Amino acid sequence: MNNISIDLAQKKILDATCGSRTIWFNKNHPAAVYCDIRSENQMIWKSHDGTEERICLVEPDIVCDFTALPFENNSFSLVVFDPPHLVRAKETSWLVKKYGKLGENWPQMIHDGFKECMRVLKPDGVLIFKWSEHDIPAADVWRAIGEKPLFGHHSGKASGTFWGCFMKF
Repeated sequence: MNNISIDLAQKKILDATCGSRTIWFNKNHPAAVYCDIRSENQMIWKSHDGTEERICLVEPDIVCDFTALPFENNSFSLVVFDPPHLVRAKETSWLVKKYGKLGENWPQMIHDGFKECMRVLKPDGVLIFKWSEHDIPAADVWRAIGEKPLFGHHSGKASGTFWGCFMKF
């Protein structure tokens, strides 16, 4: 755990793969605990003339792997799962620096991460799964985890991002 004191009893939401919290309107929501496998502050892009740069700031409350979450069963009412989605990009690309990258074993990793997210979800809790189809179609992901969302929606440029909703029954 980072040097942050967290009262998990007050936390109802888990973001298991927060990254730089780009999907959050309130990046420090008081009901959420933010997790990621990394904690870093890195420059991901610099203009050719050196006058502009973009920084990727990843500051999770808890540094952990989404395939082995450090929480008890049935801990959260809402889990957000937005895992890395790239497999073919180069390690030096700004997308990999910003979002991370999956290895060849991605189906097992996504399967295990989904099961962990469901494990820490309370009964009748909701899991929101965000997936970019940049390298891997969402249908392949649903096959890897063994189930399809209850419902979902394509969004983003050319509808390349899929938002899926699952519930723990």
